[in-house]
Amino acid sequence: MRILITLAVLVAALMAYIRFAPTDTATWHQMPDTAAPGDTTEAGSFLAVRRITAPSDQVLAAAEQRALATPRTTLVAGNVQEGMITFQTRSLFWGFPDHTTVGVKDDHLVIYGRLRFGRSDLGVNKARIESWLETLGPLTEPL
Repeated sequence: MRILITLAVLVAALMAYIRFAPTDTATWHQMPDTAAPGDTTEAGSFLAVRRITAPSDQVLAAAEQRALATPRTTLVAGNVQEGMITFQTRSLFWGFPDHTTVGVKDDHLVIYGRLRFGRSDLGVNKARIESWLETLGPLTEPL
């Protein structure tokens, strides 16, 4: 019985740490170097780059609106005027945070999602970003 109680306390402590660990804005509010439109999948992250067909502030405003309509998503840093916005989306049960940065570089929309804890996001960042891109489709060129 002691082992089960100890295990339950450890799991609760881990869940609390994951949910309440502070977010270092400087670490997450950054854009990756990008070259050309396309998608890049790496362990725990997904990067989508699309050429925009509308003014950058209009594209970013639409991206912000779409991101904030995503369940359990909050604004971490940035705004449309800055040209870059970072969001945090948490998983339903454990509350694992994923960070997604949206920005415009030259005439490209860049959306970069990555996990904070662990090594694999099980494709969650890719699915979320592709969902956002479907909404933003009229403002970007298809691949």
